[in-house]
Amino acid sequence: MQAVIVIIAVVLDQITKYLARLYLKPIGSVQLIPKVFHFTYVENRGAAFGILQNQRWFFISITMIVMLVIVYYMYTHSNGSLLLTIALSMILGGAIGNFIDRVRLGYVVDMFHFTLIDYPVFNVADSFVVIGTILLAYYILFKTGPKAGWLS
Repeated sequence: MQAVIVIIAVVLDQITKYLARLYLKPIGSVQLIPKVFHFTYVENRGAAFGILQNQRWFFISITMIVMLVIVYYMYTHSNGSLLLTIALSMILGGAIGNFIDRVRLGYVVDMFHFTLIDYPVFNVADSFVVIGTILLAYYILFKTGPKAGWLS
């Protein structure tokens, strides 16, 4: 199941980024719902919210470490928790999607822009990481039973 989730995340992410580079890059931005949601092409050379710009090798190194830790944990501490499996697989898939961009392009392609709340532009990989992290937090906070505890 882990591989399926990771593959879905990476494929969806890379397809949307390819389409953004192909169709959105030449025009910059398209209003889908005026003053609410736009497709906006951004080449993000930093982290979330544009911090740490132009630190490509730092992000590549950190992402590699995070991916290795997640893979190690998934295969050494498998406890049969569906929620934990889904959460870690989503985070890993999103990390791989953005990692591919950083290695191949030197930046991450972002394209979804909620202008109503002026939220930073993001991509499919970011969505997988955020949703996976929310699920992981839920798992950590609300896990009960004989093996309750931090990711036990």
